[in-house]
Amino acid sequence: MKTYKCKDIRNIALAGHGGSGKTSVLEGLLYKCGEIERMGKVSDGNSVSDYDPEEIKRKISLNLSLAYCQWKNVKINVLDTPGQFDFAAGMYEGISAAESVVITLPAKDGVQVGTIKAYREAMKRGKTTMFVVTRMEEENSNFYKCLEELKTQFGPSICPIVVPFDKYGTVESYINLLEMKAYTYDNGNPTEVEMPASENRLKGLRAAMAEAVAETDEELMMRFFENEGEDFTEAELIKGLHDGIHKGYITPVVCCSGDTLAGIDMLLNTIIYMLPSPDETDGELCENGSRIAYDSSDKLSAKVFKSVADPFVGKLSYVKIVTGTLSTNGEVINKTTNTPEKPGKLLAMQGKKTEEMIEAYAGDIVAVTKLNAGTGDTLVSSGNDACFARESFPVPCFFKAIAAVNKNDEGKISNAIKRIVEEDLTLSYDHNHETHQRILGGLGEQHLDAAVAKMKNKFGVDVIVSEPKIAYRESIRSKSFAEGKHKKQSGGHGQYGHVKMEFEPCDSETLVFEEKVVGGSVPKNYFPAVEKGLLESAVTGVLAGYPVVNIKATLLDGSYHPVDSSEQAFKMAAHLAFKKGMTDASPCLLEPICLVKVVLDDDSTGDVIAVLNKRRGTILGMNPSETEKGMTELLANVPQSEITDLATVIRQITRGFGYFTAEFERYEQLPQNLVDEVVANAPKNVEAE
Repeated sequence: MKTYKCKDIRNIALAGHGGSGKTSVLEGLLYKCGEIERMGKVSDGNSVSDYDPEEIKRKISLNLSLAYCQWKNVKINVLDTPGQFDFAAGMYEGISAAESVVITLPAKDGVQVGTIKAYREAMKRGKTTMFVVTRMEEENSNFYKCLEELKTQFGPSICPIVVPFDKYGTVESYINLLEMKAYTYDNGNPTEVEMPASENRLKGLRAAMAEAVAETDEELMMRFFENEGEDFTEAELIKGLHDGIHKGYITPVVCCSGDTLAGIDMLLNTIIYMLPSPDETDGELCENGSRIAYDSSDKLSAKVFKSVADPFVGKLSYVKIVTGTLSTNGEVINKTTNTPEKPGKLLAMQGKKTEEMIEAYAGDIVAVTKLNAGTGDTLVSSGNDACFARESFPVPCFFKAIAAVNKNDEGKISNAIKRIVEEDLTLSYDHNHETHQRILGGLGEQHLDAAVAKMKNKFGVDVIVSEPKIAYRESIRSKSFAEGKHKKQSGGHGQYGHVKMEFEPCDSETLVFEEKVVGGSVPKNYFPAVEKGLLESAVTGVLAGYPVVNIKATLLDGSYHPVDSSEQAFKMAAHLAFKKGMTDASPCLLEPICLVKVVLDDDSTGDVIAVLNKRRGTILGMNPSETEKGMTELLANVPQSEITDLATVIRQITRGFGYFTAEFERYEQLPQNLVDEVVANAPKNVEAE
């Protein structure tokens, strides 16, 4: 595998709405560059980037995939990201490793939610952006409608470079506005044809391009006005576009068809001539806020932006080299863990196919075997103190309980979960020891469904999926007095313990014990036994067997027997008093309340508030979102039992723009009309594992 210097590398992330043609465009790029002998299709399950069994089965991209192509002595690393919102981890990983984000949108559908989200994520990270209008060969495709939507949504930076001539509905030719030449295509091979006659639209687009270029340089601006909009040379246009795109003043738009290869050559030219190489950017962001420029002559520093768990190959780490050279015969330091690591093979990835490399230079992206490093870790050579900032991922908001179908797989299930959570940082895992459930969290139902399928296919663990149990609590609402007497005679020493107690509500999460015994009716040495009996009793309440909280127990009086009394007898007496006292003190159930933060667009606010109110939520307020420009953050207290499917509902209402996070805040009394249902289901909630 040939190695490339930084200036001859372009790293692009293909992003966009699900089904917008990203994978088809990648197939076209690889075929046009001669990297593959025949083009695959997502629908046929034979594309380069969708090779996972679940991707083939579902006919969508689930994971980030890496491929490369070589065009005019430039290496293009293409990071194909998923478009489905449930699999956002791949988009975050891809954008973090690329200098430019190429956003696809279908010619007949125009700007979609995924288009906007991909653009926002690119802007957040200071990445160069470019739009590709795909599927020009399909019926009802309308490039110029897409162009207007792009300008409306993203502003005046939108600048078309390759446009179609489609006067009679179908694309007759593709026009390169830089050259002002028209081409038709036969299996991806261009043939120059006569420019369309009297097409004023094309002249207007060319003039707009010249004006956009003029705004990137004062000298060009002077010439533009002095010559009343006279055109620049092609070289000046290319340089002006390149500079404007790099600075974020210009967002280029091209059109193509991934399936017929029409316009793919012009897309490749736009990528290598217009988009920045790694060394033209501001460098990679460090934890301390500084940036490190891409430079092959410096000491090695690299970041791991994705980890793949493979039961046969082991862990595969996708690495972006920032400075220096990464080779197979050197040792690196994992700066995150401060441990030395020995890289195994260096691989150039072509989907699931690999080609070994001896070394790779700054700016390049490779896969490395046998590294213990996780996603986000920094790798450096000895003496290098660089530590790159970690990518932040969406927080899981959809949870299910999982259990092994085969009890013999109980040992394997933890290892399988650990591996898939390590691979996908938008998944979470928690073993809830109170409900005795393994809880798997993700971004949606489809996300967890794919994770469960991966556990079975990759690691041979079949699991049952169920709803998570809610960890309710019990408490009391009034004061009560109770007596507990444990008396047993069975020959020899008997058992005798007798206590009189007061129970009342308090604010403590654990049972508070106090004694006010006067006159030694209960000897002091039995006080600890009484307290222990109460604490053990508080583990299971009288209503539904849930732990008891917010209760104070005061030992007032009692009696003992000089021979038959024992610690065990007083424990039992305390237990009897507790059950009686709880029953007489208006026992109640408490449910967990979560602080829910919903990030949403303004158009969806009313509908989301209505849904939260219906789910017994209390709206606390709204503020402009600090993380999502133009979005609103809505705060509410919502019972945990009401948010199990909230992720799906929020996504539907907000058309995919919105999401939420939830964290436990406190316990509140469960409404009386819901108590019977919870009590009826209680045995399932408290049974032993």
